[in-house]
Amino acid sequence: MRAEERAELIDQAGKQRLTLSFYAYAKIEDPKKFRDDLFLAWNPLDVLGRIYVANEGINAQLSLPADYFYQFKDTIEAYDFMKGIRLNIAREHDDHSFLKLTIKVRHKIVADGLDDSTFDVTNKGIHLKAKEFNQLLEDPNTIVVDFRNHYESEIGHFKGAITPDVDTFRESLPIIEEQLKDFKEDKNLLMYCTGGIRCEKASAFFKHKGFKNVYQLEGGIIEYARQIEQEGLPSKFIGKNFVFDHRLGERITNDIVSQCHQCGKPCDNHTNCVNDGCHLLFIQCDECKEKMDNCCSAECQEIIHLPLAEQVNLRRGIQKGNMIFKKGKSDALKFKHTGELSDVSLAIAEPGFNELAKQKPLRERIKRKKVLVAKAQHYYTKAQVGLFLMENHELTIGDRILISGPTTGNEEFVLEKMFVNGTENSLAKPGDKLTFTVPFRIRLSDKLYKILS
Repeated sequence: MRAEERAELIDQAGKQRLTLSFYAYAKIEDPKKFRDDLFLAWNPLDVLGRIYVANEGINAQLSLPADYFYQFKDTIEAYDFMKGIRLNIAREHDDHSFLKLTIKVRHKIVADGLDDSTFDVTNKGIHLKAKEFNQLLEDPNTIVVDFRNHYESEIGHFKGAITPDVDTFRESLPIIEEQLKDFKEDKNLLMYCTGGIRCEKASAFFKHKGFKNVYQLEGGIIEYARQIEQEGLPSKFIGKNFVFDHRLGERITNDIVSQCHQCGKPCDNHTNCVNDGCHLLFIQCDECKEKMDNCCSAECQEIIHLPLAEQVNLRRGIQKGNMIFKKGKSDALKFKHTGELSDVSLAIAEPGFNELAKQKPLRERIKRKKVLVAKAQHYYTKAQVGLFLMENHELTIGDRILISGPTTGNEEFVLEKMFVNGTENSLAKPGDKLTFTVPFRIRLSDKLYKILS
């Protein structure tokens, strides 16, 4: 099933989905059978996501209907090594965060390049909760290290952190070891990553290398964000947390610390170049997205306007591996920053639909449901009127609606007046042409949803 078809089915189902992640290091004798058993257990629950299993454990990022959360939890706690496991639930939920279920058997659940037989992988660093982490950050004897990659740390990081200019986790280990070799005895080595899994191995590795005081952020940035919100703690993290699903980021603070890679405007929204022969991951503002047709360069922009047959011919022989999260380094990206990053906020993000939604209690957000009712057909700029074609269900005056799209974002309001097939009416049905005033430009990629609860 194509991603677009899956997204359509999710919308029609009208169920709020949860995005979550978890990992567990454990000895799995038969990863292939384990993988097959997970498929059988999760398919009926409409679980979608990217999961890696290996002899050393499981690493999972996924989404599922909120209604099935406890049934899903039962499926993983059927295994002793996952009883009571911490599930990192996203602060911002997107029903389209994952659009297929992929469970792959790998040599390792994180590619770290280490020979685990040469050191004790269970001799890990001390786990710190958010409050303890903040306190240790204030200690002048502390060195804090970001064990993520450059495209992750660029949009958000802990203040004062060392942010290695690396493409992969395995690259960061020897670089940090060399950089900190003179501080093994007398400094606190404080490390963090997205959800904690990279630090589990890194902390054991650095203890093996002679570092005496090794600490790690329990649950990573995801759990840190939950704890500071719950406990009313100040955030020492600034900006966005990069996530490996269709959202590509989850806001922790409203500070924007990065720039559009094309024009330099403060921006922290990642995108993938729309050219199927490129798919470069980079930061692009809405203005450049429209100007460049969602492309990373003029060359890619020219290619996407060629006939499809010519595009396919140009791609012939190009290695397609790792297309979705290519590392985002190109001479075309003039405002890309790597290595030593600034802690200065360049702008403050406007609170939009996602920012307001995340402030609501989780149970309230779970109850929120929407259903796709129409698709955008045209926008009359001077009159500020949007035209939609009704496809599913009905709309009436007073309904709360949501207009959503990759450029528009999420805009929610109450339908107060509408025209159906050219005549003012209070009811619109499938097949009708619906027009009403929209105070912002809509695009053909936009969809109209009815908020059910």
